[in-house]
Amino acid sequence: MSLDLLHKTANAIMPLPATEWEALAACWIPVKFKRKEIITPAGEIEKYLYFVIEGVQRVFSLDGEKETTLIFSYTGSFSGIMDSFQLQKPSPWYLEALTHSEMLRLSFADFVRLTDEYPLLQKWVRIGSVAALSGVLERYNELIAFTAEQKFRKLLTRSPHVLQLIPHKYLASYLGIDPATFSKLLSTVKL
Repeated sequence: MSLDLLHKTANAIMPLPATEWEALAACWIPVKFKRKEIITPAGEIEKYLYFVIEGVQRVFSLDGEKETTLIFSYTGSFSGIMDSFQLQKPSPWYLEALTHSEMLRLSFADFVRLTDEYPLLQKWVRIGSVAALSGVLERYNELIAFTAEQKFRKLLTRSPHVLQLIPHKYLASYLGIDPATFSKLLSTVKL
């Protein structure tokens, strides 16, 4: 079941021939994390690329007492601190399991071996990375150009299911708005 979901998600990035898929699929190891467990602390190098089978995670920064949520991952998505993983440099971000999480993980050593051995996997990684970057740039534009209500509406249009999955204080942080403003928008904005 978990490899089927990974296969479907991998093929959505770029269909992989059987040889590449089998080599890739053989390297993923199942792992579990408890609710509120820090998977990767800031200051460490990300050792794994994760694929979420169940649960919700977030990447966040910490400045003194202030937490800022940058990214969420959940069932059917890749997770981890991607820049730290691919560049093998310490991360300024934390990766946390917001809920009990079941994931698959791929080690950096296997990632390097696979992308060296299978050029098509290099292309797959490049396309997936550029798609992720495109999403980050779109989100960055929303954060600096949109009003609080526009950000809220965009979130509900793009991912309405997150209201049931993710605590509202983290969604407010993700949108860069005050939790009280988020609550007000939740009760007044209708799509």
